Amino acid sequence: MIRGAPEASALGTDRAAKRARVLDVVGRRGASALVLRSYAAVSWYLDGARTHVSLAGDPIAAVVVRPGGDSVFVFANEADRMLAEELGDASDLEVVRVPWHEPLLPATLDATALDEADAAADLRAARASLLPAELARYRALCREVAEVMTDAALAASPADSERAVAAHLSGDLAARGIDPLVTLVAGRSRLAHRHPLPTDAPLGDRAMLVVCGRRHGLIANATRWLRFGDPDPTEADAARRILDVEAAFLDATVPGATLGDVFAVGTAAYASHGFDPHEWTRHHQGGAAGYAGRDPRAVPGIDDVVQLSQPFAWNPTAPGAKVEDTVLVGAAGIEVLTLDPRWPTVCVAGRERPAELRRV
Repeated sequence: MIRGAPEASALGTDRAAKRARVLDVVGRRGASALVLRSYAAVSWYLDGARTHVSLAGDPIAAVVVRPGGDSVFVFANEADRMLAEELGDASDLEVVRVPWHEPLLPATLDATALDEADAAADLRAARASLLPAELARYRALCREVAEVMTDAALAASPADSERAVAAHLSGDLAARGIDPLVTLVAGRSRLAHRHPLPTDAPLGDRAMLVVCGRRHGLIANATRWLRFGDPDPTEADAARRILDVEAAFLDATVPGATLGDVFAVGTAAYASHGFDPHEWTRHHQGGAAGYAGRDPRAVPGIDDVVQLSQPFAWNPTAPGAKVEDTVLVGAAGIEVLTLDPRWPTVCVAGRERPAELRRV
């Protein structure tokens, strides 16, 4: 079923709270302003506004946040659409129209203005804990991404090419107003690849589907496994053990812990559950989620701190085994957001986790 996604502005605004968070950074750093120029920062600050034309191009808007007010710089040929469809009530914003052939931001701002690149960790911390309106958007996005993956898996056949399944995924995402940032499909012959860009190869008896979908600036990440016929005991064992590794990551993802601490606990679990202790070095393990695919990707020793109401997407992997969902750090523990009740699950560490979907 295809749903029309409401515009971000129709779902409410958290801009006042976000402005307070950014001005706190400005004050602590002794700056006169903070310049937001990346997709993640600008879309976050502007309540999920689409700041792209080409998914591969640079943002067409930037924001300068000052104690005296906010200025949105936007290319003049995009300004009317942005005002009509993306910015909602822009009465609190100064909109600066920039000719398309000129730099988006002036060469010189205030001498003490702080650039986003120089405050990256502060900004990640500022947007880590989701506010009410953006959390409502994220819950809907994650649910719909999970639904699209179930629909594609239920419609697939062993003879279908990876590209045909990817087209199904991408088309259904686009119909719901979701940008298909990543759509990976691996059939039986290509399961060795951790990032399997789709090819003409058929699915065969087993396939992996991966999606990263963006709407209102937020990105949902999920991986699902599909099998035609009877399970293979060796593959089923690896799939079950990778869920135990994921459980170690999730159990350690608690407010106040650093991402480096969580990463150390999760990667140590590979050896504890029968995998090569160095398996984690062969593929990234995920990290915080939200307005970037990983915000940030976890690496050894990283000192970003886990916050309440912060989303994560861990994705431990091993040969022929991978698990990934977008989750939220809630007051009662981890809440899985990319959830479709139609998908089979298995209980691991008190959580329902995705099992392989079997088709006859």
